[in-house]
Amino acid sequence: MPTRYFRLSEDVQAGSWFLGTPLDGQGQELEDMTEFTSGRPVHAHGSMTVPVRERGRPRDFSMAGAGRTPVVHVRVATLFAELAPDDVQLIPVEVQGFPDQYVMLVATKLVRCIDDKASEEILVWKPEDERPDKLGQYRSVYGMRIDRTKVGDTKVFRTWGWPVAFIVSEDIKVALERAKVTGAEFEEV
Repeated sequence: MPTRYFRLSEDVQAGSWFLGTPLDGQGQELEDMTEFTSGRPVHAHGSMTVPVRERGRPRDFSMAGAGRTPVVHVRVATLFAELAPDDVQLIPVEVQGFPDQYVMLVATKLVRCIDDKASEEILVWKPEDERPDKLGQYRSVYGMRIDRTKVGDTKVFRTWGWPVAFIVSEDIKVALERAKVTGAEFEEV
């Protein structure tokens, strides 16, 4: 039986913190956060700080930079490093005002696996949309389903054409649940 996969996202709850866009060593917002969602390793940026936009309970798993880049407690990063060392890059970050160690979690694989027919609704960028930089990519994806046969042995990845989705294998989902990681939400794809 093929492995099941899940979109991992932030479980937004009242009373929990909300993270902002990461800052570089000079305190400036990073200009292009797409590098962190590209499904490729990221070049070093030096020290980075993640501001807390809304104070609240810290969580083990959060999203930063328009809600697309995972920032995780070091204990969560350790799980990813153990279970999917070839699929992730761990970049230390400081979360403003919190002494615990946090890491930006980057999926280093990009997999072309979205199943257009099985997904609920797919919209693709067309020439008349006048966005040649996005032509042929997904404009929106609702009720995403993937073709698991195209994933191979990858356990953590971004989806080609719709890199906002951060996908993990079932064994990673189970490990995060067993570790009682706060802030993580899973949707089977």
